[in-house]
Amino acid sequence: MGQDRLSMGEIRKDAVQETVQSVAMTIGEVTTIVTTAVKDVADAIGGLATDVFEIREGVRRARERAEATMD
Repeated sequence: MGQDRLSMGEIRKDAVQETVQSVAMTIGEVTTIVTTAVKDVADAIGGLATDVFEIREGVRRARERAEATMD
């Protein structure tokens, strides 16, 4: 049983290693969350822009039809 104990240096090394691994995992998780959020926002803005273009085109066609019937 004598030499199965960890030295203080090994305990510190293990603690630092666990801390670095935990920080790395957390950074990875947060990065994934932020990346997904940016993608979702870009998709929403793109959808809004498409709607605006379609509405503008519809208004233009309606105006042309109204002007044509007035002549």
